[in-house]
Amino acid sequence: MGVTHRRLAGAALALAMLPSALAGCGLGGETGEPPKPDQAPAQEADAKSRERVQAYLDAVVAKDVDAGRSQLCAVMHDAFDAAATGPNGDFADHFKVPEAAITDIRSGPRGQEVNVSVTVAVGSRKVIRPLVFTVTRDGADWCIAGEAPGSATPSPSGTPAS
Repeated sequence: MGVTHRRLAGAALALAMLPSALAGCGLGGETGEPPKPDQAPAQEADAKSRERVQAYLDAVVAKDVDAGRSQLCAVMHDAFDAAATGPNGDFADHFKVPEAAITDIRSGPRGQEVNVSVTVAVGSRKVIRPLVFTVTRDGADWCIAGEAPGSATPSPSGTPAS
């Protein structure tokens, strides 16, 4: 009967230690802060939006039409091809872009809205133009779905560009 008593005591000890063993493996009760389900997708959206718009701005500064086109959603390619190098297009030869910066990123009704400030120079004249790029998810990837004139001052509720 001593062997049975030892087996029961061993089983009881194992069951008593099971919750701490599972917690150490991440299977039982978690320690620390609970995850915030909306935080990771929002951070990814901001990061991907910033990445796409910055790549587009870099392409405009470098006058690299192919690199700029590659940042756009497929539905925008035809319009881009028709206007990008035209007299008022982002890649027009007579425009120089000495400076372009992201000033704000926030969620909008059609995706992430990325506000930028672009300095455009034509000859010796320089003008600062605010623009808003709409960035959205297209399948597994992110792309620019729209570009529109922006306001001179971004909304204070948006994410600052750091």
